[in-house]
Amino acid sequence: MTEGNSNSTRVLVADDDPVARSMLQTLLIKWGYDVVSVSDGLAALRILEGPDAPELAVLDWMMPGAEGPEICERIRAISDRPYVYILLVTSRSRRTDMANGFESGADDYLTKPLDADELRARLRVGLRILDLQRSLIAAREELRFKATHDALTGIANRATVLEAVNRERSRQVREGSPFGVVLIDVDHFKRVNDGCGHLAGDVVLKTVAERIAGCVRPYDTVGRYGGEEFLVVAPLSDAPGTLSLAERIRKRIESAAIDTTCGPISITVSCGVAASKGHEPPEIHALLYLADQALYCAKDRGRNRCELGSIEQVLPPAAPVGRG
Repeated sequence: MTEGNSNSTRVLVADDDPVARSMLQTLLIKWGYDVVSVSDGLAALRILEGPDAPELAVLDWMMPGAEGPEICERIRAISDRPYVYILLVTSRSRRTDMANGFESGADDYLTKPLDADELRARLRVGLRILDLQRSLIAAREELRFKATHDALTGIANRATVLEAVNRERSRQVREGSPFGVVLIDVDHFKRVNDGCGHLAGDVVLKTVAERIAGCVRPYDTVGRYGGEEFLVVAPLSDAPGTLSLAERIRKRIESAAIDTTCGPISITVSCGVAASKGHEPPEIHALLYLADQALYCAKDRGRNRCELGSIEQVLPPAAPVGRG
């Protein structure tokens, strides 16, 4: 953020002295800021606690309704809001007053009468700090995304989609709400890699992931389970509803060939469906094993189909073997 860009730099000015407030507003507008001004502390609080609050605030210490330090404390107590850089302005110049101002949560402190050049310099410091904070937040979100998403397809990774299964099982224990899972395997995917190369295989996997994601509800979870397998977690979905979702996914994937460097490739998938209901759901590994066995059944019956597993069919998990 740079000074003078009024489209992105909003400043709140709060001062009950109309002359001082007018002077501040005139200076800030001259420097290119977008200014919001109020004459009391309660009005300042409403703006700073509301949506689209300014990122910079210049607050007088003594105001009716709420004083500057009180506003600082209230704003700093809100942990889930964008940071507001606060300059506290006062005629008090004792060290103890300055310490109290910083203790309340102020970022900087200016004494009256204000020096225009000093005010401008302090605001620039605030902008640099806000820029740095935005960069840190962006870096943190990028790391979080990489830790929870599959690098190739951009959907949830195995750990994240399994967390979704665990979350829905916990909800079912508490509330008795059903949920379903769909285990999806790309048919004959090895032929794509062997015949067209891994780059074409990557395009196929990314396109399959996009088509699956386009079939689900906003609160469903789609994840890459491993290799060419995908897992969908469908909250509040019973067996017929989950099977219907699987069929919708299967039809969408076979509906059009996928363009690759090797030319158009027609792809189908097989789906294993399992659903759980009641207050005593099976363990997660048992439910996933059930979906896996249903997927084996779909493969054995010719592929490009969906099969629904029955909870009564749950057996001790066997060692996994490869599928094509």
